[in-house]
Amino acid sequence: MLVLSPPLGGLGGIQRYTEVFVRALRDLLGPESVCVLTPMTKGIPGEKDSGALSAGSKLGIAVRALAHSLRWRPGLVLCTHVGFAPLGRLLGLLCGCPYWVSAHGIEVWVQLPGWKKAALRHADRVLSVSEFTRGVLLQRHGLERARVVVFPNVLDERLRNTSPDEAVSSKFRDCGRPLLLTVGRLSATERYKGHDVVLRALPRVLERFPAATYVIVGDGKDRPRLEQLARELRVTNHVFFAGWQDDSGLVVCYRQCDLFVLPAQTLVHDSAAKGEGFGIVFLEAMSFGKPVVGPNDGAPAEFIRDAENGLLVDPENPEEVGDAIIRLLENPEWAAKLGDAGRQLVERNYTTGAMVRRLEQLLSSWAGKK
Repeated sequence: MLVLSPPLGGLGGIQRYTEVFVRALRDLLGPESVCVLTPMTKGIPGEKDSGALSAGSKLGIAVRALAHSLRWRPGLVLCTHVGFAPLGRLLGLLCGCPYWVSAHGIEVWVQLPGWKKAALRHADRVLSVSEFTRGVLLQRHGLERARVVVFPNVLDERLRNTSPDEAVSSKFRDCGRPLLLTVGRLSATERYKGHDVVLRALPRVLERFPAATYVIVGDGKDRPRLEQLARELRVTNHVFFAGWQDDSGLVVCYRQCDLFVLPAQTLVHDSAAKGEGFGIVFLEAMSFGKPVVGPNDGAPAEFIRDAENGLLVDPENPEEVGDAIIRLLENPEWAAKLGDAGRQLVERNYTTGAMVRRLEQLLSSWAGKK
C-alpha cells in the first residue's frame, strides 16, 4: 500500500489522522507492506524508522511516486488529502490498482477545480471523517453514495502517555481558577473557531466566577487582534495566551482545565468554507475526562451529545456560550459526569483499536471485490 500524505510530524488534525492511520495499516499489513511518501516530512513521531520518504516538493513527490510505484507496484494507493487525488488517480491507472482519498473538511466543502473533482469522483473509495462532510461530498460534488464511507478521526493515545512539561505546569500556578481551555490555531483565516466569542462571553462568566481564567493554546497572526479584544473587554487579567504547545505542554493544559470550549462556526459556500471537519481537539479533551462546550451544528455535533457528554451551543451567541460555561462550573459533579461519559465514548469508539477494526472491514470489503 502506498500512502501519499501532507508533511508529517506536526500537530494539525490531518497530520495526526495520517500518523494514526499509517500505524493502523502497519498493524494489519506489516511495516514492510506500507510505504509513506510525503513532502518535507519530519517522520512519524514515536517511530525510529517511520518509513516515510521525503520528496521535498510537489513536483518531487510526483516524480518519486511515479518511480516508486512502477518499481514497487502497490496494490492500493491512499491519498490522505484531496490535493493528492489527481496523482493517486494517475498511479492507479499506471499500476492497475484502486486508489482511495481521505476527505476531512473545508478542503472538499468548496467548489474544486475540474481535474481535482474528477479525481475525487473516480476514487474507488472516499473516506469521509464525518457524516457532515459525507453529505457535502454527495450534494456538492455528485459522488456515488456507495463510494463514500464515514471513517472518523480517532485519538492518538500517545498524547495521554506523554510526560507533562513542568515549565508549563509552573505557569498554571499563577492562573486563577476555574480554568477554561481552547486549543486551536490563531489564524486570521480560522476565526470561525470562536476564540473571540468565548472572550465576549467571559465578562458574563466572571460575574459568577470572578477568579475564572481563559487559557488559549495556539498561536498565529490573529493573536494581536484577540489580545486587543481582551483589553477592550477589560478581561486581560483573566486570559492566558499559552502560545503553541507540544504534546508535553498540551497534557498539562488538558489536565489542569475544568472544561474545554470551542464554539466553532460552520459555513459551506461555493467560494469559501469554514468549520471543523471533525474536531479532534474535542476527543483529546474528552479523553482527559473534561466536559466540552461545542457548536450545535456541523461535524462536532455528531459525537458531542448535549447534556450527555458535553453541551451544544449557538456558536455565534456569546451569552449562550457563557451560560453553558456557568452551568458546568456551578454543577461540578454533573460536569464530572459529562466528562466521564465523554472519556468512555472516546475509549469505545475513537481509539487506534477502533480505527484498526474499521480499516480491517474496509480492506476485507476491498479484497473481496478484487
